[in-house]
Amino acid sequence: MAEKLRKRSEIDNKYKWKLTDIYPTPEAWEAAFAALGEKIAAFAAFDGKVAEDPRKVIRAYFDLDAELLPVFEYAFLNKETDNADPAAQAMSDRVRALAVQAGTASAFMQPELLDLDESVLTEMINDPDMADYSVFLGDLLRDKAHALPKDQERLLAMMGEVADAPNTIFSMLTDVDMKFPAITLADGSQQELSEGNYSTFIHGNDREVRKQAFEGIMGTYGKYGNTIAATYNGSVKNDTFQAAARKYSSALAAKMEPLQIPQAVYDNLISVIHEYLPVLNEYLELRKKVLKLDELHMYDLYCPMVSDFHMDMPYEKAFDLMLEGLKPMGEDYLAKLVEARDNGWIDVYPSESKSSGAFSAGGLAKVHPYVLLNHNDNLESAFTIAHELGHSMHSYYSNQAQPLPKADYSLFVAEVASTCNEAVMMRHLLSTFTEKKAQAYLLNHFLEQFRTTCFRQTMFAEFERISHDMAAKGEPLTKESLSKAYYELNQKYYGDACVVDEVIANEWMRIPHFYRAFYVYVYATGLCAAVSLSERILTEGESAVNDYRKFLSAGCSVPPIEALKLAGIDMSSPEPLRKAMEVFKDTLAKFKAVL
Repeated sequence: MAEKLRKRSEIDNKYKWKLTDIYPTPEAWEAAFAALGEKIAAFAAFDGKVAEDPRKVIRAYFDLDAELLPVFEYAFLNKETDNADPAAQAMSDRVRALAVQAGTASAFMQPELLDLDESVLTEMINDPDMADYSVFLGDLLRDKAHALPKDQERLLAMMGEVADAPNTIFSMLTDVDMKFPAITLADGSQQELSEGNYSTFIHGNDREVRKQAFEGIMGTYGKYGNTIAATYNGSVKNDTFQAAARKYSSALAAKMEPLQIPQAVYDNLISVIHEYLPVLNEYLELRKKVLKLDELHMYDLYCPMVSDFHMDMPYEKAFDLMLEGLKPMGEDYLAKLVEARDNGWIDVYPSESKSSGAFSAGGLAKVHPYVLLNHNDNLESAFTIAHELGHSMHSYYSNQAQPLPKADYSLFVAEVASTCNEAVMMRHLLSTFTEKKAQAYLLNHFLEQFRTTCFRQTMFAEFERISHDMAAKGEPLTKESLSKAYYELNQKYYGDACVVDEVIANEWMRIPHFYRAFYVYVYATGLCAAVSLSERILTEGESAVNDYRKFLSAGCSVPPIEALKLAGIDMSSPEPLRKAMEVFKDTLAKFKAVL
């Protein structure tokens, strides 16, 4: 069971990331912060003069960006491990203001570049000396229809902090101010409940503890429902405003078109997942039968169906197992994973006021990626290590192979490398642990990965589309209307096999990804691509690994659909989605056979 949440100071330094790799001292960060203010002012002097030397302005813009990134990341990462620290909050606020200042000061550049004759931009795209910026210039030309006059671009840039306010408010409310009720265990003792340890409780075998945790989390969010609905409403209204201001047909189009992703990809995902909802409910009916329950509730969806088998996964053991499972990825790949573990890339354990969940921050090309975990000594946490380090390796190889303007890969492919790591690791575990109960346990986990990544994230994607459509139609986004929409989606996805508990209507309130609109769908498309990629790597060996490395190294040098084609996957078609769903169906059949 989960340990009492520790203070940051109680955790050994070897389990904390080393921000000194970015700046050796807070004073060094302060010096970089001060210098940036001067450089932003210097860049602002190009206002009205871009046509005189556009190449110089473009280079200066990306040089400024390169210096802003470490200043921003240091403040961001410093706060993530202790959101209640006033000094960290102040540092974060200052750097957000500086980023807005930089955006405001550079808002003139794009309009002035677009005022140039297209032949000038085309010439720069084809100039070998400007090769680092060819994607930026190509995007600029492609998005010309959505660019605004210089004064309007400056106004939008000045709104940066206002636009980000809903996300900031949500983070402070849920990570710092919100407190959850204690959990009473079977022996009568109590343990603190938090977002950081909720996963351990909801995955546990004690049904009463699961129910307490589920109702404690969802019920607490419900108490703040009006505030969270107002906060989310602000985020959706900003998405809608930004899309309208830039003449996109919808907020969804505003997110998809700049990434060169057809909206049909989003629609195909929802359509294909709907086709396979009967298979999902077949799996859930099996879960109810195996758990010997008269009714399957929402708090019964995460516990292992193989209750008398357990894989204890302390951090060191989990990491070693991941290394063994990812051997097919190549020796240099493994060496970087070891370096990440041993050299302060990773912040491992939950602690008071630390952000919940997990992420990889990979934008620091001159340093290395950073990974935040909340490790809970279970198989799920072991896969989270593989997942987040998949992100990190994608960032690492892109940063090594591409110049800064081409290194940041598209959101559409952001979840492919992470999920591919998990898929390769899963195949290794299935071939290593051949005893029947172990097989059943692992197949159960694989089925859960499909349920939570493909089905659940697609349900989230539907919710985002519904909420943004409501806003576009002028319908109110209230606690009641949003919770009703979310509850009905749960009924659609789970209602044929589950009791859809009323309190699940509050779950949308705790999803931080909703403040980065139309992103969650890539978890589902990423898993579908990763399943195919992992199969290639394991069956074809070195040639497939080499193709995969081309994908990891592509950054945004080619459109994301083309980047995946480098690895042999065409996501412009719905077929990879159906193939992945057939793997889900086949895995369910194998699971039944093992049981």
